[in-house]
Amino acid sequence: MNVSFRECDWFDCWIWFRFANAPTGEDRQYLEEILASWYLLGKLGGFNAVNLQVQEAGADISYLDYDNEAAADDMMSVMHNQGEVEYQGEWARCWFDLGTTDALALDVLLNTLRQFSQDYTAIAEVMVGGRLDFWPTEASDD
Repeated sequence: MNVSFRECDWFDCWIWFRFANAPTGEDRQYLEEILASWYLLGKLGGFNAVNLQVQEAGADISYLDYDNEAAADDMMSVMHNQGEVEYQGEWARCWFDLGTTDALALDVLLNTLRQFSQDYTAIAEVMVGGRLDFWPTEASDD
């Protein structure tokens, strides 16, 4: 799975997916569930890179002294909105307002898609941001 980044606007971000073959109904359902789950975690502030206490603790987390006050004091890091997943041939796309979520969110999504592509349905390419000439978006129609 090739990953590329184009011009990214955090509040108006299209994510494009090119499957190796036109996606089946099952492929579409999986992709939509991945994106909906990812968005829900983002909407609830799950991708807050400021509060990675467990990650920063290392491999041994037994009896970790989790700082609840520090976690509560962190600035919110939330996604704001998600559009519908759309399909055209081998391509799919989805629009997001990533809000104040941290870039960690994109790493989590790309890691998930890479495994999905290996285990279920081959995704040839994922592009984050930008527009594609053959498939106009409302913003580019103006």
